[in-house]
Parts: sequence; structure tokens; C-alpha cells
Amino acid sequence: MSASVDTAEAYERCEAITREQAANFYYGIRLLARDRRRAMCAAYAFARRIDDIGDGTLEAEEKLRRLDAEAATLALLGSPGVAGEESDPVIVALSDAHERFSLPLDALLELIEGVRMDVAGVTYESFEDLVPYCRRVAGAIGRVCLAIFGLREPLRAERARAEALADDLGVALQLTNILRDVREDAENGRVYLPAEDLRRFGLGGGADGAEAGSAPQASALLAWIDDDGRAPGAPDTGSDDGRGGVGGPEALVRFQAERAREWFTRGLELAPLLDRRSAACVLAMAGIYHRLLERIEADPRRALQRHMSLPASEKAWVAVRAMLAGAG
Repeated sequence: MSASVDTAEAYERCEAITREQAANFYYGIRLLARDRRRAMCAAYAFARRIDDIGDGTLEAEEKLRRLDAEAATLALLGSPGVAGEESDPVIVALSDAHERFSLPLDALLELIEGVRMDVAGVTYESFEDLVPYCRRVAGAIGRVCLAIFGLREPLRAERARAEALADDLGVALQLTNILRDVREDAENGRVYLPAEDLRRFGLGGGADGAEAGSAPQASALLAWIDDDGRAPGAPDTGSDDGRGGVGGPEALVRFQAERAREWFTRGLELAPLLDRRSAACVLAMAGIYHRLLERIEADPRRALQRHMSLPASEKAWVAVRAMLAGAG
């Protein structure tokens, strides 16, 4: 039997995972006080593990088995002596974070359910169908973060509103992720853009929602992007999109970016409800994603061809601005 892991060592491992893999989030996380920073890293490390299961190369049946195992482990958090008996550093750290901050474990279970949707190859006919997925894989993490953050003392009665705003901000971040990863996701057989929007902007044929299945829909989307919106059965890219704009992949990206901005506007109402350092963390993480969204919207053709990101210097600048704003 493996030896148990010391709690400090477990947190160090989670912080290392976060520094290495949370290219955007860590700029905000490091603005938090030590205990909250460590708890955020534990939550991120667990979420990263769940995402990696869903994105890995294992057969679907094995992925689901592993997700079931992680869900069973979550059910044990908070039981006496769990951390002292565990050899898994992520679970040791998460257990300690749960003890300190009463993490909403149901939210982490929602994350697992969202990744199960990925494994099943679920596609989305409408934006209303997509939102529950976004709430599971990102909004749920927003609610976990809120448990770690501190609300301003006079505003603790507004916790329910804060939870809703954290959920909305999570959806905004996930919508940005979807736009950033359109090509990568499609190459992996996944499509998150609503099928009705794909049709509206000119992709005909194999984009008919769940009936088409994720793999045919992904193939059709890639062909449409690479042919600049002139997939078989689609109108020319100069056709009207129904809103006075031009159809095609680039118009689709701009439409989705506008939608994501609306969710950012609502979600960022969370910041004034938080204490200074928690607000700075949120403003840094959201600010980096919002600037990425602006880059995508400004050059949608490039966004559809390659993975876009911000340089480290720009992320640091956003974090400094967030720290100053949080102090206000």
C-alpha cells in the first residue's frame, strides 16, 4: 500500500500542476492569500484531472469508469481520516481545502457530469441546449471558487446572487474557450457551436444537431471553415445572415463573441461583492479571457485556423491592473 502524502506536500504538487497547466488562471490565483491560493490550486488540479480523462485517448468505456471512480472519491471527502490515509496528493489537498472552505462537492460532481457529456459526443441544437453544459463544466467551478473567495462583510446576505454571478462568469469563460478551440475540438470530433447557428451562418448539410452526431458534424464544420464558408449546399459567404451582416465562419465567430461578452458583463458584477484580493483574482482571470475574446473577435479567420493566446507580458499586465482595481 502506498504511503500517505503530507498535506503541505500535496498542496505543493497542486500548485505545480496549476503553474504548469493553468496558463490563464494562475495569474489571478497567485493574487490570493496563501490558504485561499492553495485551495484554488487543489480545486484546479482536480478539475484538470477530470478534463484530462475526458480529453484523453482511452476508450469511452474506460473514461466513464474513471469518471465514476473520481465521483466515488468525492463522496468520501469530509469523512474522518480521509486525508491521512490517501496517497493521492490532489485528493489530500482537496480534502483539506474542503475542510477549510466547505467546498460545494455537488458542483464538482456537475463537472464530472459535463465531461461525461463530452465522452458521449453530445452535440447542441440551440444555445439554450449548450448553456447547461457550460454551467456544468465552468459555472460549477465558479461556484467552487466562490466558496474559497471572501465576500465583503456587509454583503454576505447576497451569497445567492454571488453564486448566480459566479455561474454566469463561468459560462462566459467557457464560451471563450469554445471559440478559441473551434478547430482543435472539431479535429477531435467535437462541436460545441449550436447547430442552429451553424446553419444560420451558412453551414448546410451535416450540421443538423444531435441527429447528425458529433463526428459527421465536426467533419462538415472543418470543411466549411477551410473552404471559407463555401461548403456544399451552403450559400456564398456574401449572403445576408438575417441580421444585416455577412454570413460565413467569420460572421459566426463574431456573433458568438458578442454573445460571450453579454455573459461577461453580467458575470463581472461579482467582483464588487468580493473582498479586495478575491476581486483582484476574478478581475485578472476574467480580464485575460476577455482580452482573448477581443483578439478572437478582431481576427476570426486566424482564430479558426490556430489556437490563439495572449503573451505572458500581456497576462501580467492584466493581473497588475486587476490588483489595482481590486484595491479600489
